[in-house]
Amino acid sequence: MADDKKSRDKQAHDQERRQRERALEEQLERMGEPEPPIPEEGLAEVEEELDNIEYPATGAEVVESVGEHVVESLTDNYHIQELVPDTEDEEFESPSELRRRVRRPTVAEAMKRVVEAGETVQHAEFGSSQLEAYEKTFRELKTIDAEDEDEGVRAIADWIVEQIHQKEKLPGSRDVRRQAAKFCRANGYSVRNDEWLGI
Repeated sequence: MADDKKSRDKQAHDQERRQRERALEEQLERMGEPEPPIPEEGLAEVEEELDNIEYPATGAEVVESVGEHVVESLTDNYHIQELVPDTEDEEFESPSELRRRVRRPTVAEAMKRVVEAGETVQHAEFGSSQLEAYEKTFRELKTIDAEDEDEGVRAIADWIVEQIHQKEKLPGSRDVRRQAAKFCRANGYSVRNDEWLGI
């Protein structure tokens, strides 16, 4: 890109937009979201590449464009292709939606497994609300189960994948929440009826 007034204005505008999106993400996190394990600076090197993808973008398009790029958490590093399903079945509407996903690698890895398993079932299609419900269930488990190395997230992802393979259909979001609540109660975590997992 040429170093002229127009390109400098565009860069400044892009930077301001990213700052606004980050502020919104931080506000949402303060409203009950678990603290994401990948801090803002862990995405700094790939931020521009994420912005340059044409949205909406499927998981396969994201993996093809930036799959080899690495994001850094406080404890580990991840290639984006480890966090995004290499499939046409999930679409990201914006860079901020994609950033929200990869900033939570435990949830992202679980969602990747589930979406890719769902792709193996003929005539099975994820609705956006179903994907959101699965992801919210994983986030709730991550919050409840933060001290136990993500055992709950892995257990429920395993259960969903098993259900997909055994029954050749996607489990309903209520069934997933019910199974997550059973896991929590069996492992000594209390789940109130007015909470997301409280079915």
